[in-house]
Amino acid sequence: MGGRRAKYKQGPPAPLSDPDPRPSSKKLGKRKANVDADLEGEESTISRPAKRAKDNKKPTKEKEKPATKSRKVETSKTIPPASAKGKSKKDAEVEFIESGGDSDGWEDASDVEDGEAFTGNLSDLEPDDQDDDLLQGVPEELDLGSDDDKEIELFPKRGKKSKQFERPAKIIPTGSDASSSDEDSDEEDEHITMANMEERSRALDAQAELDAELDVQEMQDAADAEDDEDGDGDVEMEGGDEDGEPFHLPTAEEREEERKGVSDVHVVQSRMRHCVRVLRSFKKLAEKDRSRSEYIEQLVSDIASYYGYNDFLAEKLFQLFSVAEAIEFFEANEVSRPVTIRTNTLKTRRRDLAQALINRGVNLEPIGKWTNVGLQVFESAVPIGATPEYLAGHYMLQAASSFLPVIALAPQPNERVLDMASAPGGKTTHLAALLQNTGHIFANDANKVRTKSLAANVHRMGCKNVTICSYDGREFPKVMGGFDRVLLDAPCSGTGVISKDSSVKVNKSERDFQLLSHLQKQLILCAIDSVSPDSKTGGYIVYSTCSVTVDENEAVVDYALRKRSNVKLVDTGLEFGREGFTKYRGKNFDPSVKLTRRFYPHVHNMDGFFVAKFKVEKCRKVHIGNKATDGVDGKLPETVAEDVGFDSEEDKPFIQEGKRRQMKAKGLRVPPRRKAE
Repeated sequence: MGGRRAKYKQGPPAPLSDPDPRPSSKKLGKRKANVDADLEGEESTISRPAKRAKDNKKPTKEKEKPATKSRKVETSKTIPPASAKGKSKKDAEVEFIESGGDSDGWEDASDVEDGEAFTGNLSDLEPDDQDDDLLQGVPEELDLGSDDDKEIELFPKRGKKSKQFERPAKIIPTGSDASSSDEDSDEEDEHITMANMEERSRALDAQAELDAELDVQEMQDAADAEDDEDGDGDVEMEGGDEDGEPFHLPTAEEREEERKGVSDVHVVQSRMRHCVRVLRSFKKLAEKDRSRSEYIEQLVSDIASYYGYNDFLAEKLFQLFSVAEAIEFFEANEVSRPVTIRTNTLKTRRRDLAQALINRGVNLEPIGKWTNVGLQVFESAVPIGATPEYLAGHYMLQAASSFLPVIALAPQPNERVLDMASAPGGKTTHLAALLQNTGHIFANDANKVRTKSLAANVHRMGCKNVTICSYDGREFPKVMGGFDRVLLDAPCSGTGVISKDSSVKVNKSERDFQLLSHLQKQLILCAIDSVSPDSKTGGYIVYSTCSVTVDENEAVVDYALRKRSNVKLVDTGLEFGREGFTKYRGKNFDPSVKLTRRFYPHVHNMDGFFVAKFKVEKCRKVHIGNKATDGVDGKLPETVAEDVGFDSEEDKPFIQEGKRRQMKAKGLRVPPRRKAE
């Protein structure tokens, strides 16, 4: 460390470990005094190597080589190093310098090999009288090299620039750069001014048009190549796979054997790709003596094992789409949906809320043009569900698909609205915001435990026109009726929110879909009966589910249209979404079912959802013989519009049951129930 000068810098003397006798201090001091006197006399002629001026010219290394060799020979005779056992080479050099030896041997002493080391006692280091003449001579300069030469070699002058130090314009040049290097260099060197700005703008526009044409051409070439692959697919399939192995469609027995063990993911994925390709062009690519149903069964089985579905649900969802779109749907269910929030317009505006959250480190933007209260959150430096704005009720964490039923219902101020399945309160508070805290909202939920979160959100959002109740939805309109609008977000299988709840993949069976469909049909009839057809501004019902199956959506809507003749489907008012099915696997629904809207995760980047909007009209007169009756097909409706509200006799059992529950909660003795006479 420190360079060559630090290497030969004199250090502190090392202690001597040799027990041999040493010369007395007086004798050494006297000799040193004599040496100092002789050196003072010759001060004008002696130049010490450490104090020489830097400007002195030095001989080159080639001229100094013979002198160095001669010094080595001379010093080898006069400089004995320390013993090999107790001293190192550096310590020997230090001791020799202290004893008055020649300074020319500093550099050469370190070069002595171990085989050339001197042996003897430390007493031999004491110079004799005849050696004192050496100290009186003129000391020679040390050959320590030239610092200037080193600096020139390591740090070249700035004036001399080589091509290696010139930084290239691009690290990895492309072919286009080589072809137009001269033009690009001229354009880069030219400064942008008002005179050439228009010309450069035209050049950029021309380049953009050229790039667009190239993109279109590439897309066309890719489409042609895909068509060629489909046309020659049978040859490639027969020839083999990418790995050189021919594709073989497993039989039913082989499929059962594979299920017993653990299948390879890469094999399953490759087989799915081949099945999709064959089903796209079955006549050209299918193997001989293999039917289309066999390929479909194999693909559904691979989807179930690859994505983790049971066979029943995988087949049920696969039947909703084409082959290629089905794979996109299953793949989209593996990705979580974007985080969205809804602005509470009762307390703030979306612009102010967005600015407040941005100041807290939240990256967000509006969801889309179809809503003026939604914001999509990309990333947040703070917990989005624990900000002061959230606790103050300025926004609600809510999925974008949950906005759709409320937008379709479109409640008007001063209306009476029923939310039949309202927990946890996202849609209820949205209704209250659209009503501007006017009118009255009855938020009902059959699960009494979930009404706690409903009440908490209603209070936090500042909704003052909400009444919370817990009834079975099928008890309406006996409990209460005559509403202007009803929102029925029916309980469903949750096949549209698999990305949030992956347990749906395995815990749903055919029996579950039958029970849910039956419950939904009961609820939608009760919702229709709870609406007053005489409402001046309302008379609408919105039926929605977070499912994508036909059994829970179009089948239920078609059932309601057949059972209630005074109901018809109207446009939902939503500008996007796919139309509902009018035909599905041999079933024909009412043509007006196409007014319903479907939303898919792989198409709209939101949870799977279904929305249908009904308009309730007055009952038509039906003539049977000479009699005119109100109803459907000569039958009286189950409820009459005038018989709405509370009836003391009908409500008496409910009141008594409520009192029994209160007494039981307080620990009082509950009277026995009276048997109905």
